[in-house]
Amino acid sequence: MESYLLKSLLNLEDKNISRENWLIVENGEEFETLVEELYGEIRHQLDRQIDHNHEPIYKPLKIILAQRDPVKFLAGFIAGCAAECAVFLCNPDWEKNEWEQVWDLVNPDMIWGDEIKFPDFTTTNTNITSEKPIISGIMIPTGGSSGKIKFAIHTWETLTASVRGFTEYFNLSSVNSFCVLPLYHVSGLMQFMRSFTTGGKLVITSFKQLTSESGQKSDIYKIKNSDFFISLVPTQLQRLLENQKLTQWLSEFKTVLLGGGPSWNDLLTKARANDIRLAPTYGMTETASQIATLKPDEFLKIPLDEFLKTKNSGRTLPHAEIVMEHLLENEHYGENHLGVIRIKAKSLALGYYPTIWQDDQGFLTDDMGFLDQNGYLHIVGRRSNKIISGGENIYPSEVEAAIRATTLIMDVCVIGIPDHNWGEAVTAIYVPQSPPTPILEIKNQLQQTLTRFKIPKYWIPVVSLPRNQQGKINISQLQQIILESLDQEEIV
Repeated sequence: MESYLLKSLLNLEDKNISRENWLIVENGEEFETLVEELYGEIRHQLDRQIDHNHEPIYKPLKIILAQRDPVKFLAGFIAGCAAECAVFLCNPDWEKNEWEQVWDLVNPDMIWGDEIKFPDFTTTNTNITSEKPIISGIMIPTGGSSGKIKFAIHTWETLTASVRGFTEYFNLSSVNSFCVLPLYHVSGLMQFMRSFTTGGKLVITSFKQLTSESGQKSDIYKIKNSDFFISLVPTQLQRLLENQKLTQWLSEFKTVLLGGGPSWNDLLTKARANDIRLAPTYGMTETASQIATLKPDEFLKIPLDEFLKTKNSGRTLPHAEIVMEHLLENEHYGENHLGVIRIKAKSLALGYYPTIWQDDQGFLTDDMGFLDQNGYLHIVGRRSNKIISGGENIYPSEVEAAIRATTLIMDVCVIGIPDHNWGEAVTAIYVPQSPPTPILEIKNQLQQTLTRFKIPKYWIPVVSLPRNQQGKINISQLQQIILESLDQEEIV
């Protein structure tokens, strides 16, 4: 790719895009210089490619991008995209098992990541011998909660389609973002993409820094919060709402996008009580973030009991279409016929590396829900997580929300475990309060909100639940906890 296309990606020739002080992070002013340097590294590596006959050959480089420093990460991302490489976004905190999966899948040509404990493999390939197809694109990791890493294949076009849908939905010409989520994750990357491609400003800090004493000063970033979007996962929102100063600070934002997993009633009630301009979203790595969002004005106006009952995720964004697959005719949620969500979107990934999807019917998710008469999306739970106990269908998210609403536990996850009497037994793995509340007391409260068969039959106390940075449960670790509890007869 010629240098003028690099300039085009950097928007250096677009007079409508301001690049003055747009990246608000330590060493942010070095971004463009780093892009040029890293782009040069790629060109040098491309010039070294040879085939079996030692003839020059051009194939997209496969780059592992695992920089902790956000400026280096973003510079590497843009340089790799400009050179039409296959850029694999990676978590620098992955352990040996995860890195071995990545190496088996990718076999990288270049590695950018300071002080990362990679496996003992060669860091460059000058002879291209991989039998796997080499695809250029932006590879975003997903599937970590299952223990098996996959990379969704995106392109500059799919990511910018998501940006266009976002700006049209919120009626914006530019987007200012305050990012506390990891850039290797779609939730963090898309905040960069929205600001970078629209000429907005981007603040980057860690959530740890934000919640520290120095991070609580509202003027530390020299921005006006009401001009910015901030994206959070439920556990982060909970942390902020536990601090009065941070709650006030958060209430000043234009919009607080909330995604990454189901939210519980107590959390949403507290956000409403503090006038947080919350925008619950629905989306995933495969769709380049949100494809449905409830606007903050609607969140603050919808009657609270109505909202908490069906968990409104808002309307579909302009670049996407949601289709309900009614696979099970007898599945209902109140008066609504449940379906499995199928997504068609301009932002949809092309496949999981290295396989390109051939099905043009859209992406069939694992999520169950319904579209109401006004076109609002409501998520009930995951099809694969559904518990069938005594012939009854039970969705863990509903049970978890009811348990959290008692305020008698700190955290909880509900799953089904095999049971010779019931088929599956509803089981709660929970973090008790200190001192712990008797399980009988929790069950008595649940009888007011849940039918009897939905109340967990087994309760497993733990010190903490195995969650990742996005607040999602690591299922493989959770299963290990359950096995150990069964062996030690720690189930209540």
